[in-house]
Amino acid sequence: MQLDEFYSTDGERFFFSREQASRFAKHIAGDFNPIHDPDSKRFCVPGDLVFALVLARYGLCRHMAFRFTSMVDDQARLALVETAPGQLSVQDQNGKECLGVTCEGEKIGNAEQIAELTRRYVEFSGQTFPHILVPLMQARQVMINPQRPMVIYHSMIIDLDTPEFRDPELKMTETRLDVEGKRGHARLCFELHDGDRLIGRGEKNMILSGLRPYDQAGIDHLIGEHTRHKAAYVG
Repeated sequence: MQLDEFYSTDGERFFFSREQASRFAKHIAGDFNPIHDPDSKRFCVPGDLVFALVLARYGLCRHMAFRFTSMVDDQARLALVETAPGQLSVQDQNGKECLGVTCEGEKIGNAEQIAELTRRYVEFSGQTFPHILVPLMQARQVMINPQRPMVIYHSMIIDLDTPEFRDPELKMTETRLDVEGKRGHARLCFELHDGDRLIGRGEKNMILSGLRPYDQAGIDHLIGEHTRHKAAYVG
């Protein structure tokens, strides 16, 4: 996966235009969340785009944990800083962190392996709504606000058993939604396979805000808006 068309540089820093971020979300991740639209008043860069650029610039380790600490907009000029051995921080021009990364184990520098693993994860991650979140919300009889849906990318983990792989594939193993008041924590666990070999595992965590009682009409509205949004882009 080539990332050059999805970011720009300003000296040692990198940044994302609204058009670049939106194109990545829709074309690469298949993510049609309106918050990534260029004209969105609440615009933010997809977390998976920041994640992908970290892997492309730093490399891949056997164990990596990513924690998103703030949203990124098109005004942020970012730098990847190694704050301590095995600790990375993506910070804007004011020193505010948007992503913290913990790295352990053997480092994998093969660009083709990194690009393929990144592509497979981003494709998996971008399909969260409606395929995964709607059944979880239905099971817990809660839902996000259909007029102002808020799902925040919280963290993700990748654990590799081996640096030797060619064609990684992600397979979902568990989905879970824990609810506390109007806040939910969605956890998506997956395994990494290369052919018939299990090569690792990982998880993605999201925070759902403004939860309310489940309403099928509201869910149908959300899914309908998502479908129309996707159809308008695909043409």
